[in-house]
Amino acid sequence: MKNRRIMGIDPGSRFTGVGIIDSDGQRLLHVHSDCIKLGDRPIPERLGMIFNGITDLIKLYQPDELAIESIFVATNAGGALKLGQARGAAICAAVVQHLSVHEYSPREVKQATVGKGSADKTQVQHMVKYLLNLHGKLQADSADALAVAICHSHASHLNNRIQQAGLQ
Repeated sequence: MKNRRIMGIDPGSRFTGVGIIDSDGQRLLHVHSDCIKLGDRPIPERLGMIFNGITDLIKLYQPDELAIESIFVATNAGGALKLGQARGAAICAAVVQHLSVHEYSPREVKQATVGKGSADKTQVQHMVKYLLNLHGKLQADSADALAVAICHSHASHLNNRIQQAGLQ
């Protein structure tokens, strides 16, 4: 299997995590991770920052596909709406740059990186650092974005193997 570059996104209305990895289906390599800090600006301005930030990173790192965390059921309707808008800005940036977009639930991401869907943020950070052989502090939103990319790498590798075996 050829190397693929995957951009993972952990959307948020204050911080949007971005993680980029290379994957050949067996090995994972950290390429870039960062956090788009949005602050307390008005929501339309934050959405523009997400769109422009993701667009710039796509142009710079040229990923083959984008994976993003899907919305979970939140108790705060306003928070869920802002999260949905942040996701939309990131997805639009990917689509405008002709990337395929793949969505994974927080439970699927945790299952793929830690091995259990109920893992906490500290466990996800630890496993992301381990899987990518990273040292030092890793910002939580960046770790979550890298975990989304790792989840997509695992899921797409499994789907390819299933297709090759003619089981689909």
